[in-house]
Amino acid sequence: MGSFRFLLSRRWILFGIAVVLLTYLAWVLGQWQFHRLDDRRDRNSIVERNEGRDPVEVTDVLGVGEPVDASEEWTSVTATGTYAVEDSVVVRYRTRDSAPGVDVVVPLVLADGTSVLVDRGWMATENSGGLRGTDTDALPAPPSGEVTVTGWVRRDATDGGSTEVTQQSTRSISSDRIGEALDREVLTGFVDLAEESPEAAEPLDPPPLPELDEGPHFFYGLQWWFFGLLAVFGFCYLAYDEWRGGPARRDRLRAERRARAEEEERKQAEVQARIRAERERSRT
Repeated sequence: MGSFRFLLSRRWILFGIAVVLLTYLAWVLGQWQFHRLDDRRDRNSIVERNEGRDPVEVTDVLGVGEPVDASEEWTSVTATGTYAVEDSVVVRYRTRDSAPGVDVVVPLVLADGTSVLVDRGWMATENSGGLRGTDTDALPAPPSGEVTVTGWVRRDATDGGSTEVTQQSTRSISSDRIGEALDREVLTGFVDLAEESPEAAEPLDPPPLPELDEGPHFFYGLQWWFFGLLAVFGFCYLAYDEWRGGPARRDRLRAERRARAEEEERKQAEVQARIRAERERSRT
């Protein structure tokens, strides 16, 4: 067996640095997954708390130019007004159970003249990206006249590219961008519809409530940490193998096995030769 001075060679130093970096990366990614788990638990607790409250007036939670606080999302609210059907906005690329479709967002004009955006739900389409809000004839009509809606407060999307509004259609809901495109004063944030009174003749599929499970983050975090430990174990095993002799030792063992096999073959050949010689003498 040799010494551990081989660890000071250039090859092993670079190998060690690579293992350290890989282990650090696995640690960071594991920590990231556990942070996401904490965020998921915080969000679930907010949803559970807010869903259990009685509905409040929408203006008690939403206001013009007042971003929705994370602690207020999924608060149950109620609002009364009239739908501005001509300003309906289609949210494209919303699939359900692999079926293409869109969400339909309609401003509800309140008594003070401001509007709250109401995501009335999902409808199936032949192409989730082809329908436009200006195709109002293709959209199921909301109730006419004064309507009272109950729903859940939602925060605006923050991806600037996806919130762009073109021909009254968008990919993500931003009250600021939609209000600007429609030239309307709208409350910041929007409402996922739960109920309408009176009910629509052709209701849409309601927006889904959030899932309250913890997701796969815990197991993903353990998985990343396992990869880090595996890298350290692999390095230690290879270093131990090298210390015991490494490739040279394995070559020596293979040579010894080959020599033993050749010796065994030689002995078997001698035995066969003696047997043949005995047979020849017995014939004579």
